Amino acid sequence: MKIINLCLDLSDNMEDLYKYENELRSKNINIIGGVDEVGRGPLIGSVVASCVVLPKDFVLEGLTDSKKLSEKKRDEFYKIIKEQALAIGIGIVDNKVIDEINIYEATKIAMKEAIKQVESEINLEHVLIDAMKLDLDIPSTSIIKGDAKSISIAAASVIAKVTRDKMMYDLDKIYPMYDLKNNKGYGTKKHMEAIKEYGITKYHRVTFNPVGQYKDKVIN
Repeated sequence: MKIINLCLDLSDNMEDLYKYENELRSKNINIIGGVDEVGRGPLIGSVVASCVVLPKDFVLEGLTDSKKLSEKKRDEFYKIIKEQALAIGIGIVDNKVIDEINIYEATKIAMKEAIKQVESEINLEHVLIDAMKLDLDIPSTSIIKGDAKSISIAAASVIAKVTRDKMMYDLDKIYPMYDLKNNKGYGTKKHMEAIKEYGITKYHRVTFNPVGQYKDKVIN
């Protein structure tokens, strides 16, 4: 009996993820992009945004906010989304720009770039965005915690997360002392200890505390 209830709950949760998409499709709005970002909080690297357009019949049991998924599950879902999505755009804004204009504005640029890439492939009719409001030429809806409420935004969160994590793995090969493969750039104890001992890289965000204290100690 408990197993049956669990299955029903899971189905209800999946149905909730289609709420915004179904409302739009009931108005004959079918080409819907989900937009999310990853990397606003880390001390190093770029902020990455993704825009994903899913087919109407797309179903992926268990898909939700990428931060709630295991790495193995994210990688699995990433491949499925890449294979089945009608269009995918990825916007990347590096640490230099983040330091110049701030992380909030950099995130908006990354999101707009991801949307622009999708628009070059398909005629977007509406965009669902996780939390942020963007000035766009197409209708959009900002949804707080959208990556847990919209299947399209959840898919975008997976694409953005896996993309940025790969960037951290690449940096970890060059700078293993910061443990980026595990902390993904966040200010963990090991990351902070390495900054104090070695200084920072050219990829660190000097406008983020306490990175700025070490801006005169940059390693190659």
